[in-house]
Amino acid sequence: MRIMIVAPPWLPVPPPGYGGTEVVLDGLARGLRAAGHDVLLYTTGESTCEVERAFVFERAIGVGQGGAAQEIRQVVHAYEMADGFDVVHDHTLIGPLYSERFPHVRVVTTNHGPFESDLIDLYRIVADRVRVIAISRHQASTAGDVPIAAVIHHGVEPSEFPVGDGSGGYVLFLGRMNPSKGAHVAAVVARKAGIPLRIAGKCQEPLEIDYLETVIKPLLGSDVEYLGEVDHAAKLELLGGATALLNPISWPEPFGMVMIESLACDAGGDNAARGGTRDRRRRDHGVRARRRAGARRRGDPRGGDRPPALPRRGRGPLLAATDGRRTRRPLPARDGRRMKRRDPAGRGASPACRGAGER
Repeated sequence: MRIMIVAPPWLPVPPPGYGGTEVVLDGLARGLRAAGHDVLLYTTGESTCEVERAFVFERAIGVGQGGAAQEIRQVVHAYEMADGFDVVHDHTLIGPLYSERFPHVRVVTTNHGPFESDLIDLYRIVADRVRVIAISRHQASTAGDVPIAAVIHHGVEPSEFPVGDGSGGYVLFLGRMNPSKGAHVAAVVARKAGIPLRIAGKCQEPLEIDYLETVIKPLLGSDVEYLGEVDHAAKLELLGGATALLNPISWPEPFGMVMIESLACDAGGDNAARGGTRDRRRRDHGVRARRRAGARRRGDPRGGDRPPALPRRGRGPLLAATDGRRTRRPLPARDGRRMKRRDPAGRGASPACRGAGER
């Protein structure tokens, strides 16, 4: 088949640092080509994904730096090339709407964010002619009257995620600097457990900077370290050395790419059972055998069926912080006030709590 993948213009594919959607598109494009398909990735000029590429923007716009005008330009130029392709897999928001101008082109779209937001109206409008793909069963269950053509989980190529030995003596938080991701919870419980924590995460947008400055930095110390945003190689090194990944999210994550990356590196972890994370708990996405092999090499008699046990004095606080039923706690005090907890759609939340999507 001839397949065109349309990426948003915000980041290159693959991204140099943070970028969940772009990581997925890189693997998808290369995987389709390896399966024998003719693939064109419409992306930005900086992209290095090893398939045929086309672009209108020489440089990526940047997350939070552009708007509708840039995405419209990306989509218009992409669909000028759509003739002759068997299918267009569109990962933008505007593309499925614009595709109405091309009734002869088969279009599918993947929603990388929550349905319970303003996006629901968009997908309801296009679903009669564009196949809508969900990325987890939980996300699909929130789509309401929008017909979901399929649930297709994200995946990773195990050979690209070396199994680590977990000898770093720390637990890891990896994600955006947003209250809904729970870096502040990870810091508090790791300290109570007596286990050093390393925090690696994107902090570029004003809301992320505000959260870092007012909530995270007061929690830093010799045992809690903020590393900033890391590239792919540094991420693999951190996952390989971590005792566990801490992922105490407080919102229904549509998927949660970091969790399967952690499993692929044999880091395991404690994750809140929210949103698409429930799909991770039900199935292992092809990494269980790999985890067993890594565990056996380290002499774990359980064969890696579960992540290595945390120290006894640490498991209680860590589990309490990452159990989805027990994380409804106020955020740390800020200027004498409690920060409001963000809801999935971003309503009724303080500015630092808004803007949490899959990205």
